[in-house]
Amino acid sequence: MEKSLKELKPGEKGVVVKIVGKGAMRRRLMDMGITSGVELTVRKIAPLGDPIEVNIRGYELSFRKTEAENIIIE
Repeated sequence: MEKSLKELKPGEKGVVVKIVGKGAMRRRLMDMGITSGVELTVRKIAPLGDPIEVNIRGYELSFRKTEAENIIIE
């Protein structure tokens, strides 16, 4: 079942299926290591839901909700 990264809860894992979007945002996400097939774990979500901290490839990244909804996982 495919859903966006922002729909995951802390502690849940997912595998990146694709990145939706174009241009600079897509390129920036790919430069940070978000590519198809990579596994990520949601570590924390801020009290108001923004940002979302994930563990990917052994390091932590934080995403805004607008960025997280462009990352489709399963």
